[in-house]
Amino acid sequence: MKLIHLSDLHLGKRVNDFSMLEEQEAILAQILEIAEGEAPDAILIAGDVYDKSVPTAEAVHLFDGFLARLSERELPVFIISGNHDSPERLAFGARIMERGGIYLSPVYDGHVSPIPLTDAHGTVNIYLLPFVKPAHVRRFFEETEIESYTDAVRTAIDGMQVDTSVRNVLVTHQFVTGSERSESEEISVGGTDNVDGEVFRDFDYVALGHIHRAQNCGSERIRYCGTPLKYSFSEAQDVKSVTVVELSEKGKAPQIRTVGLTPLHDMSELRGSFSELTDPVFAESTPVSEHYLRVTLTDETEVPDAVGRLRSCYPRLMRLEYDNTRTRANGEITGAEEVERKSPFTLFSEFYELQNNAPMTEEQRRYIRDLIEQIGEEQR
Repeated sequence: MKLIHLSDLHLGKRVNDFSMLEEQEAILAQILEIAEGEAPDAILIAGDVYDKSVPTAEAVHLFDGFLARLSERELPVFIISGNHDSPERLAFGARIMERGGIYLSPVYDGHVSPIPLTDAHGTVNIYLLPFVKPAHVRRFFEETEIESYTDAVRTAIDGMQVDTSVRNVLVTHQFVTGSERSESEEISVGGTDNVDGEVFRDFDYVALGHIHRAQNCGSERIRYCGTPLKYSFSEAQDVKSVTVVELSEKGKAPQIRTVGLTPLHDMSELRGSFSELTDPVFAESTPVSEHYLRVTLTDETEVPDAVGRLRSCYPRLMRLEYDNTRTRANGEITGAEEVERKSPFTLFSEFYELQNNAPMTEEQRRYIRDLIEQIGEEQR
């Protein structure tokens, strides 16, 4: 059985105030072409379909068109909600859409039933487990001790009563311990969202979403496919792709390969003095002039209206930084990157210790974690 694994479309996303809708429309068209050529048995979309829990009308329209074209090909599509999605909104119309072969994970209610597919080797059960937190699972398993994300996912999987005599595929959206993050992911409070990959032992393939860089997690059967587009400059050197999974008979490892994606406009970095970068010969000849750019100027003094003047040469300039004697002395260049990678909890902890010359107590740490979690829930 051949499956195409996608995740983290983040439709409607803006990066450094640039709308990605045009890029997303082009990459979805490319994915449709890949699906046409690969002729898979199903497509798996492992969460974060949208970038916001209340997506824009344009983002919804784009995804609707994508699903309609897949449905025309009578290609089953399995979709779960991620931490950026509203599970209630994403699941709207799920029972009607099943008639067209579009399977949407419902809001988690303590029960996940498999959706069976068949091929020459027998049954493949597809399980759809949307993004869950301990609180989501705890309400349905009150007698089970659920303190961590690992506890929550393990309990949810135990409740599935997976038949290990057949092949099983799980589509889920979590941070598996040891995965390599990039700057564009939402970082959990204090890094508490880790899930031990051991909980997935009963599955022949686990199609993961949440991490934006394609990677295996301990084995090829547990995998992040990554985003189809670059959403941060930490991904500038990455090659984006879709993952193609081929399952043979039970007991054999899945065959994994990737098919590369080419963005409408790539993401790159430029470095040099203002005069060097705005030299007409250089600006016209550099292959990245139409890319989304982070420019680092090495001038010792700040250039007036540098962004506006640089955009006359590089219209997709997203970020401007300086690397000179002053910024190195102040640690501004590395500091900006480090802040993007830190969770709100870590930033608050460091600020507290700086102001009070002592770390927070365990009681204070628990209070701040709970408060940040509560604020995060209210913003969704």
